[in-house]
Amino acid sequence: MEKVGRYEFMAEPFHCDFSGRLFMGHLGNHLLNAADFHSTDRGFGMKYLMTIKRSWVLSRLAIEMSEMPEQYTRFVVETWVENAMRFFTSRNFRICSPDGSKVYGYGRSIWAMIDTETRQPTDIFSIDNGAINDWIVNDKECPIGKGGRVKMGNEARLVHAIDTYYNDVDINGHINSVKYIEHVLDLWPIEWYREHQVKRFEIAYVAEAHGGDQLSFYREQGADGAFNVRIVKTGDVEVARAAMTVMD
Repeated sequence: MEKVGRYEFMAEPFHCDFSGRLFMGHLGNHLLNAADFHSTDRGFGMKYLMTIKRSWVLSRLAIEMSEMPEQYTRFVVETWVENAMRFFTSRNFRICSPDGSKVYGYGRSIWAMIDTETRQPTDIFSIDNGAINDWIVNDKECPIGKGGRVKMGNEARLVHAIDTYYNDVDINGHINSVKYIEHVLDLWPIEWYREHQVKRFEIAYVAEAHGGDQLSFYREQGADGAFNVRIVKTGDVEVARAAMTVMD
């Protein structure tokens, strides 16, 4: 079995926005599905982990696109493990045409493995005697920035607050990682997206939120032109930070 997984998807028309191109949120779902397919095929995926009360949780995700696939377009998500440490592993993505001749963009992610009862990080290398090390690929290019903690000043202002419900909660029992992305992107009106195209979106997850929590979104524009967002749940607990840049 190859170390790099390749999974084909299609930009289904009802997964595309008014411009006829794939929603960023749906692309995020495809990346996470590819990650699960890859890890499951190689023996350390969610299907197995759930049987031993373990689970992968996404810690950071960065997506950088030159363009989004158009509706009905078939595309491939390539994914591979770049590095593994005791409590975290880094996984990369390349989004391209099925023959590889066109590259739409890349993604970088960091994952933690947790104990589903204690919700605390657990040793990745304890799974099948550290078998994840057999799948590391450290010589495949992923030419986008790794990202870091999103810096926010005192100028951020509350721009939106939402309640969370059934459709926001995932298999891990907390707010779905991609739902945060969708909620952040909804901070701008449709008219804004008629004039702007998202180039890079990155998000770092700080704490878990659960169904019924209210999420508040604080936004500011940084000196580098990026829009930065801090997400706070009920009780004034920060749960995530996001940054977004648009095409020049």
